[in-house]
Amino acid sequence: MVRVSALRLTRRLGTRSLASLAAPPLALLAGTSSASAHVKWFCAYDVAGQPRGLEQVLCADFEWLAGLAILCLMFGCLAEGTPLGGALLNALDRVTSRIRTDTELLVRATLGFFFVSLWELGGIILTPELKTDVAWIPWFQLALAACLIWRRTMPLTGLGIVFLFSLATAQYGVFHLADYPVFLGVAVYLVCQGLNLKPFGLRPLDIVRWAAAVTLMWASVEKWAYPQWTDPLLAAKPQMTMGATPELFMQAAGVIEFTLAFALLWTPLVRRAAAIFVSAVFEFGKVDAIGHSGIIVVLLGIAADDMRTAVRVRDITWAPAYYGGALATFLALYYVGHEALYEGLTGLPVI
Repeated sequence: MVRVSALRLTRRLGTRSLASLAAPPLALLAGTSSASAHVKWFCAYDVAGQPRGLEQVLCADFEWLAGLAILCLMFGCLAEGTPLGGALLNALDRVTSRIRTDTELLVRATLGFFFVSLWELGGIILTPELKTDVAWIPWFQLALAACLIWRRTMPLTGLGIVFLFSLATAQYGVFHLADYPVFLGVAVYLVCQGLNLKPFGLRPLDIVRWAAAVTLMWASVEKWAYPQWTDPLLAAKPQMTMGATPELFMQAAGVIEFTLAFALLWTPLVRRAAAIFVSAVFEFGKVDAIGHSGIIVVLLGIAADDMRTAVRVRDITWAPAYYGGALATFLALYYVGHEALYEGLTGLPVI
């Protein structure tokens, strides 16, 4: 009896610890919910416009925010290798067991809702700002929803997503569609799940996890490069800044989003917690819910994934180097890519 009671107490403490650790980041995300919305869906934007110079982005505030993010990442890795980390993982396993069992079904149902909603709205290719006048595209997206009813026809939906992504790229350009590699990850997931494939030994969920991480890291750079796009949203919802200046708020929102996206590539507890936090907030109503439904269900699948690997010392000690490398890589890709496509590499920003 004593042993059973102790086990129950441990489980309760694990669950409560999970809730107490989750509360502060969730509160922070609730305050920076513009990071969860795609600003191009709600505000005027100009992708070809000159982004803010790197000398303005990499300021003192940005550096201390990034430093704080690295410390949080290292703390998460360090805690994961302790009994508390094991208790948190066990608690997550229990809470998310149903999601884990039915991940594929949830993805199919959510994507079905997504494509039916696009058919109902009409004139949209995959996301709200990708407009089209082609009459058959809404019906094509309805057909993709129908293919999700049966597991054997799931790969057709995956191939259809690749086709729509290519069509949108031809119309809007490579740089614009660089915001959405998660669609390609979802397409690969559907094809691999439907055909029981593991390309190069990778699980389909891991492929879409990497695609989601790349998508969110790229989107975070956009918040630093074009903070002015969000000015109308902040003017309409000033409470989101929690008293901070719009400049500091957008820097913080970008750092939070980049850090959580990077965490999706890290150790099991860190990436599962990051997936929960990123998918936690709805702020902008029906359009936001429909547009993000696909990535949210993927993030829930990642949060429920019980695949474990032992935390190594290098996961902690090398976290700053990998984080800094990823940050430098995405900043370089964004700025060099923009300059190459729109300016011909004639005026790259300097630090």
